Amino acid sequence: MNALAHVPLAFAGTPEFAAASLRALLDGGARVDCVLTQPDRPAGRGRKLTASPVKALALEHGIAVLQPQRLDASVGESIPRLRPKLLVVAAYGLILPQWLLDWPEVAAVNVHASLLPRWRGASPIQQSILAGDSDTGVSIMRMTRGLDEGPVFSRRATPIATGETAGELHDRLAGLGAALLVETLPGILAGSVTAEPQDAARASYAPRIAKADGLLDWTRPAEELERRVRAFNPWPVAEARTASGERLRIWRAAARAGRAAAAPGTVLAAGDDGIEVATADGILRITSLQAPGGRVMPAAAWLAAHSTDGMRFVAAG
Repeated sequence: MNALAHVPLAFAGTPEFAAASLRALLDGGARVDCVLTQPDRPAGRGRKLTASPVKALALEHGIAVLQPQRLDASVGESIPRLRPKLLVVAAYGLILPQWLLDWPEVAAVNVHASLLPRWRGASPIQQSILAGDSDTGVSIMRMTRGLDEGPVFSRRATPIATGETAGELHDRLAGLGAALLVETLPGILAGSVTAEPQDAARASYAPRIAKADGLLDWTRPAEELERRVRAFNPWPVAEARTASGERLRIWRAAARAGRAAAAPGTVLAAGDDGIEVATADGILRITSLQAPGGRVMPAAAWLAAHSTDGMRFVAAG
């Protein structure tokens, strides 16, 4: 990291995934002159305006922070006149215009949470779980105007663990991406690391996740439903609707083989191990859930106060 100690850098990012990379740079003694991050957003029960994790970290280190709503020409008048050698971008949340990509002397570099060209777009972590990928990883790429289409400097793979949620995988990839960034930047500056073009024919698109995506369709196979529960934990959280109109958020579940002589969505059994529900193929065992306005709890604790007699979940839609 000594190679970065006197090299002017700029950073653009917003959530905790990005903060992990900024923290790794700062902990290693890198010089970060300017940070761009999203404007403060309402958060919590009181909907109080709250700084992004990247802004909070930047302010702790006395770094100048810019929070434009849009990256128009007026922002160019606010950024430091001294051009950085590199602009490091991680989960910023805004599309960078060409003038900003051209701002750094060497390159605009992105930390992306997939093994590009696999899963270009806004939700690579969730999509890797939804697709049943056995592994995923992080990529350090040169940014271009195309969505995650730039040539890749480095990649690092990691297996997706059995039962791993998007939140858990996010935290691991944040650390993995930060470490790979720190290792790769000196080579980019020295010109000893070559960026390889992506194979566009192998690219997959990861669209932005919507809250409605969390609704479970019991006419789908149990393995698919389990992946949806994992992919949407911690947001938007998978949701199951009963025939009586009740909504339950499903935080943890596991698929198991077997065919039930019952319609998909029928509760087959309930006990200390969870709530077993028939699907189109296999059985989904719900092990952690949340009632509206309640706290997340093991299914066994929820069953202590609720009966599943005659209970049936209905397909989303």
